[in-house]
Amino acid sequence: MTDPIRVTVWGENVHEGRDETVRKVYPDTMHGTIAAALRDRLGSEVVVRTATLQDPEHGLTEEVLADTDVLTWWGHAAHGDVDDAIVDRVQQHVLSGMGLIALHSAHFSKIFIKLMGTTCSLDWRAENDRELIWTVAAGHPIAQGIPHPLVIEREEMYGELFDIPQPDELVFVSSFSGGEVFRSGCCYRRGQGRVFYFRPGDQEYPTYHQPEVQQIIANAAKWAAPVVPRQLPTVHHRGTPNWFEKA
Repeated sequence: MTDPIRVTVWGENVHEGRDETVRKVYPDTMHGTIAAALRDRLGSEVVVRTATLQDPEHGLTEEVLADTDVLTWWGHAAHGDVDDAIVDRVQQHVLSGMGLIALHSAHFSKIFIKLMGTTCSLDWRAENDRELIWTVAAGHPIAQGIPHPLVIEREEMYGELFDIPQPDELVFVSSFSGGEVFRSGCCYRRGQGRVFYFRPGDQEYPTYHQPEVQQIIANAAKWAAPVVPRQLPTVHHRGTPNWFEKA
């Protein structure tokens, strides 16, 4: 029996406190809904905790991150309130092998921009678009069990140009009512860590209650979990040319 994947679900937890429309859609908070979905989808394969912006050190202490295999991140209204020292800490853990799943408006989070090295800018519209999520990598683990296309009846539109590096693997693209398209499921390797960006999830819509969306996040958690012991890549001096013969 393998050890369960240790997931920390991080939520900004701002809209839930100030916006009645969001509280009606997510009475258990967005991060609480995502955490419950992971427990439901993965069962004994996962152990889930939550953390929020308002927690000491945003809930992302060195001890918590060391005990986290995969970190999911949802933020929108308070990207600038995330402490830079915490962002640096999270980056070091990703480079050491911790997985990161950046959800929806986390494209503008400090940690995602830091890992991508670009502006991560895009086009957007909040007008109840229908989103079709098309699988373009049918054999990818994150796409397993997902209909083609996956229909989300009402969502915010994100459109190209999405200023990100070319993904190592592109799993999903989205199309919208206005004809826009968007790279909506992008995989990266950064250091020893795996990063997945997944587009859907505006706070005004019940997207994270949709079973297929929950399944994608669960699949991504399994994909992003480290498969070797975590270690930050470092410089090693090899010594003489025949060093390995002396080992």
